[in-house]
Amino acid sequence: MCWVLNFIISLRSNKIGMTAEVAGRFIKELEAELKSVVQRFREEVRVLRGSRLSTEPVENIKVNYYDEWLTIKELGTLTVVPPREIDIKVWDKTAAPLILKALEDSKSGLTVQSEGDLIRTFLPVLTKERREELGKLVKKISELSRIQVRSRRDEAIKKIKSASDKKEISEDQVFKSKEKIQELVDNANNQIETIVQNKIKELSE
Repeated sequence: MCWVLNFIISLRSNKIGMTAEVAGRFIKELEAELKSVVQRFREEVRVLRGSRLSTEPVENIKVNYYDEWLTIKELGTLTVVPPREIDIKVWDKTAAPLILKALEDSKSGLTVQSEGDLIRTFLPVLTKERREELGKLVKKISELSRIQVRSRRDEAIKKIKSASDKKEISEDQVFKSKEKIQELVDNANNQIETIVQNKIKELSE
């Protein structure tokens, strides 16, 4: 009888392990998706410039460098020249026109001058109206990101419910999974709000 009891316990343990694995897979998928949403939002607002001078508005702009996509910081040295200038010293002179085109296509609002292997970019002066406009844009983009977060949450909950209906996960795992999902959603929304507040603060400087 002892071996029968051990066998039953083993079967139950394996089933619990399998349900935890199924739920865990959904959680990991959601975590990766939310991380991607937050990162995209961070990149979108990064290019919205305030008065603080840094190389950020240009360094991550992608350049088609002979069918290979590289960022500007991978193609040259960037230097901040106060009050509004960012210089790009290109390592390969043939890349200069390619960088110039990428800058123009980026619609970043920069004024650009090319002097051989040196590209000078100039940031526009922000008016009060422009600062307010950018602040509203940051909030609008953040709302779109939050909508994406809710959409990913709903998809994850549907997967959990479907797995529960198929008896692939236990009720206990459903409860724990929903708690974890909400924790990930709250964390993503908090990150988005932090980015919003930091960007609005930067725009007001």
